[in-house]
Amino acid sequence: MEKLPMTKEGFAKLQEELDRLRRVERPQVLQAMNEAAAHGDISDNADYRVAKERRDYVESRIKELDDRLARAQVIDTRDLATDKVVFGCRVLLGEVESDRQVKYQIVGAHEADIRAGRISIHSPVGKALIGHRLGDTVQVTVPSGVKEYRILAISSE
Repeated sequence: MEKLPMTKEGFAKLQEELDRLRRVERPQVLQAMNEAAAHGDISDNADYRVAKERRDYVESRIKELDDRLARAQVIDTRDLATDKVVFGCRVLLGEVESDRQVKYQIVGAHEADIRAGRISIHSPVGKALIGHRLGDTVQVTVPSGVKEYRILAISSE
């Protein structure tokens, strides 16, 4: 079983979503299905069909989250060494060409959110940064071409 590295925060978010699906969504969907079924023939009942599709989605998502949580390898980002870029660390980068700075946290694929500054360890930038040290210049192939970044800072929080 392949482990999924994730931060404690990412693990907690998945647990919260799973709890909400089980305690809130699932009962609501089952109630909607029962109400729709009470209206008679379910073979020609649009409300029942919609509720059933929603139930299928909720059950599928519960199964997916159960699997992810079972395979989770939770990384405590507070205790990371900061001598090189590793999963969970925060990295301040300077674009060599423009001197523009960007800050990212390297996270698991399911935690990635570029607007929040979290990039996947499997993304082009994430892959290129792993293992590099403070002051290193890293080339990254992106859709718009090749970008060069200098690692300006590495931190655990």
